[in-house]
Amino acid sequence: MRAIGRGIGRFFAWLGVTILGLVIILVLIVTMIVHGPSAQAKNLFVTTMLETGQAKWAVGLFLSKEEIEEIVNMNAMATIEENSDSGLIDVDETLDMSKITVEKIEGDNFTATMMIVNDPSRVFVGTTYPWGELGKELDKIVNKYGATAGINGGLYYSAKNNGGKPYGPVVSNGEIQNMAQLGMAGLVLIGMTEENKLMVIDINGKKESEVRQIIKDNKIRDAVAFQDEASDKNNHFVKLIINGNKRELNGMGSGANPRTAIGQTADGRMLLLVTDGRGANGHLGATASDLIEIMDRYGAVNAANLDGGSSTCMYYNGEWLQNSVTFYYATTSWRIPTSFLVK
Repeated sequence: MRAIGRGIGRFFAWLGVTILGLVIILVLIVTMIVHGPSAQAKNLFVTTMLETGQAKWAVGLFLSKEEIEEIVNMNAMATIEENSDSGLIDVDETLDMSKITVEKIEGDNFTATMMIVNDPSRVFVGTTYPWGELGKELDKIVNKYGATAGINGGLYYSAKNNGGKPYGPVVSNGEIQNMAQLGMAGLVLIGMTEENKLMVIDINGKKESEVRQIIKDNKIRDAVAFQDEASDKNNHFVKLIINGNKRELNGMGSGANPRTAIGQTADGRMLLLVTDGRGANGHLGATASDLIEIMDRYGAVNAANLDGGSSTCMYYNGEWLQNSVTFYYATTSWRIPTSFLVK
């Protein structure tokens, strides 16, 4: 028994020394990145970490608040004041409306999957409404609606992976299901009209009555919200391309992370995009610049970034085309309350 006890003690001693060694190596690597000669590496590290849900604090261990703010400002985006114009979209009904195309895209630090849906009327918002403490994995939401495909949707309370409570407006099949947290900075409405056109509308600072009127005036049938706000605490962005105009960037515009985005071409085709990152497949992820370049290449007139990071996922014909990058959910997705689905 004593021999067994000594063996167990030695094992845990070895394990402790190994973990301590790994931590020291990690700290040294990060220190080299943030204080080394490569400004680009430092900027990428800071902006990427600030976009994570649980690891923002790590940046403050190596840099002052002033240094962090300087880096954020150096890699921020220009503001787009205008909202999307539905008049620029003319749905081409001569297209094969049954066609869904899936294409793989290889980037420098990511692999992306682009789903092209010819018929925009097939794209709608699926939810877990009425809201509970727990959301559902994407495949369960897809199956609930008998849909063909889906991607994760808008902003939500993600702590502990409960995923049951969305933030901002949620509209599904013409029903307004949520108006909570309208006071959050930088909210943008992303949704489909009754004429099957993608709308991206700034609702920052709007009262509930005003948001309801915007939904009514624009005949929004399905929508979620995401946040366009950058600081040392939040790094979110929404508008990528508006009315054919690409958003101007300072530096990279953002860090590198898994991403989810939605867009629409002039002839009405819907573009659903996801990328990997955070170490998945050895990739860091996509930046705002990457998303804009891809959406522009595919002809998007309007395009918006959705919730990303660990939430990013895509499901199609009973298979995962993109899983959560979180280790514990590597074969499924995080629990989410909203999603863009394809009938």
